[in-house]
Amino acid sequence: MSNLLTVDGVHTYYGDSHVLHGVSLEVAHGTVVAVVGRNGVGKTTLCRSLVGFAPARSGRVVFGDADITGWPPHRICERRLNLVPQGRRIFPSLTVEEHLAIAVRAPSTAAGWDIQRVCATFPRLAERRSHRAVALSGGEQQMLAIARALLFNPALLVMDEPTEGLAPALVAVVAELITQLKGEGRSVLLVEQNASFALKLADHAYVMARGAVVHAAEPAALWQNETIKTQFLGIGSRTRGE
Repeated sequence: MSNLLTVDGVHTYYGDSHVLHGVSLEVAHGTVVAVVGRNGVGKTTLCRSLVGFAPARSGRVVFGDADITGWPPHRICERRLNLVPQGRRIFPSLTVEEHLAIAVRAPSTAAGWDIQRVCATFPRLAERRSHRAVALSGGEQQMLAIARALLFNPALLVMDEPTEGLAPALVAVVAELITQLKGEGRSVLLVEQNASFALKLADHAYVMARGAVVHAAEPAALWQNETIKTQFLGIGSRTRGE
């Protein structure tokens, strides 16, 4: 299976602060890849490097047949590599409908996303279309952030902590959506502190610590590795699914 995304030895800095230390990973076409790790290990910086918000100072990011290292964010977005950012990053003064309208892009396949489809997936957004984003609950804001990214019709959707602060019912909706996207042949890079959630959905997983990938494995093998789980994920000896 060919790769849609290849990250090769990426080093990213904020000023003089060296955050990513030679990160390498791959996402094959039509797969879900998880990046897991504790808070503060560089997961969000990785996401920002992929979409051009924090460009890599060295190393390469290859998306499809293009080396997108150093590209500005709008060009990367146009290539259909899109981000659901941690913290939602919505525009408080815009309504739900305005958020959706500015994100719409022509579908690249018959199974594309339009406003009607995202409203069917997230019925609460349809009910709140005239409300400003600042009036939405945290869960509704997360739905809006995901819907906005879907309307770009991504080939690769990068999701940075999509379950953070969500009620269990909404976590289940996000899980169902990721499974649906994979079934449509889209790829998802799922960046999560919630390893239990991410590993249930992923085809392959990477563990980050101190700005580097310290372990890579199939999810089942990773879940059985008590040393990695305890040392880098802080979840101790649990059974999968707890």
